[in-house]
Amino acid sequence: MKFNFDQIPWPAVWDASLDTLIMLCVSLALSIPIGLIIGILIFLTSPGQFWEQAWVNRILSFVVNVTRSVPFIIMLIALLPLTRLLVGTTIGVKGTIPPLVIAAAPFFARMTEIALREVDHGVVEAAHAMGTPRYLIIWRVLLREARMGLVAGITLTAVNLVSYTAMSGVVGGGGLGDLAIRYGYQRFKPDTMIVTVVLLVVLVQVLQSGGDRLVRHLSRKQFK
Repeated sequence: MKFNFDQIPWPAVWDASLDTLIMLCVSLALSIPIGLIIGILIFLTSPGQFWEQAWVNRILSFVVNVTRSVPFIIMLIALLPLTRLLVGTTIGVKGTIPPLVIAAAPFFARMTEIALREVDHGVVEAAHAMGTPRYLIIWRVLLREARMGLVAGITLTAVNLVSYTAMSGVVGGGGLGDLAIRYGYQRFKPDTMIVTVVLLVVLVQVLQSGGDRLVRHLSRKQFK
């Protein structure tokens, strides 16, 4: 098989790369606060915590588990009516944001819960014994102590979102995934497919490396 990189539509590659970055940044910016709030609520309403509410915890956990268990490509198709209702379209960057957020927010919510569970319970009890208000315990104790786990969770969420944006190309979602399907698959241009795959791999590596460095920095800062 002969590859001709001179025939690669570089302007389209650039536009697709920009669309992927837009989808990643916007969906991540929306998913993180939503997932953080849900994760905090799941943790604080669990048994033994100061907002213990069994029925709230079960409902939130059920919603998160169900959402995370559905493959993204199926969710993407199933949410087409809701996406059209929310943003008026189901294609392009705009039509991909809602399903990306709905898929990523529950994932980060679970990562948030895991990070909070790793916080030393004695630190929380000490803050509570000192009369610290609960909202300050959440902000200055729980989230502060769990920041390394939260950064790792954000990194994993971002990496997952890259793969989700690629899958969205199946329904015309735009980005590198859409370019790979339209040019690499439908027009039999394997050179374009290779370029898109390389760009996605590079993006994932950059995100993972940046997240790992930040975690190491926070780790050194915590134990100084």
